[in-house]
Amino acid sequence: MPTLPWTKVDPPGDSDAVVMASRFTLSTWRHVLPFFLDAMRIHRQVRRADGAYGVSLEAHPLKREFLTLSSWRDDAAVKALVRAEPHRSVMRKYRAATREATFRFWTAPAAEPPTWSEAKRRLAGPE
Repeated sequence: MPTLPWTKVDPPGDSDAVVMASRFTLSTWRHVLPFFLDAMRIHRQVRRADGAYGVSLEAHPLKREFLTLSSWRDDAAVKALVRAEPHRSVMRKYRAATREATFRFWTAPAAEPPTWSEAKRRLAGPE
């Protein structure tokens, strides 16, 4: 499945951004399509979220794997999204169906969108 390309949400300033990458591996095949549909709902939510600079999604349904990449004004903006609907309910819904979930955060220049190569390098390594 193709990657949803980087979607710029708000023009970033000259400061640093909080970048978040995540990888979810589902434990069963039956959750792949519903998870993808819910991931699309959260993708739309991020595009409307206060403090979001951009977002991308990469899905590998045959591996039962989904990756996200986003850039934010600050930690508070990320936390606000996590607490808001539909994100909160979706994450609760798939908690038991998720075999592995990995999250990485770092700072980077806000004016430069993060790259998938950097995100995958960070997701593969130790925290």
